Amino acid sequence: MDAEDFAGDLFLALATQGRLELDAAVADEAVAGLRRTLDVVVERMRILRVWEGGARPAVCDLPPGLAQAVVDVVFAEQLTPGRLEHAARELPKYIEALRLARRPPR
Repeated sequence: MDAEDFAGDLFLALATQGRLELDAAVADEAVAGLRRTLDVVVERMRILRVWEGGARPAVCDLPPGLAQAVVDVVFAEQLTPGRLEHAARELPKYIEALRLARRPPR
């Protein structure tokens, strides 16, 4: 995984320096979207930990929605190992940067 895949530290630095500013409504919408994304990432990491954590049923014995979620997250982890964990570390930086960059209407 390349370091430039995420730019959380850069966004956070720009926001802290006052060089990143966003309209309050735009920032709020972006933060809400990033929080939803972070929730999905955390849930996928939970599924992966449970799946990798020991005795597990066959995928075909799981409820359809859960079976598909397990297949998706295990496949994604095989393609890009550690990507979910990296995203879980980086997304809060983006959220904080956008919170700092939020400028109230004038």
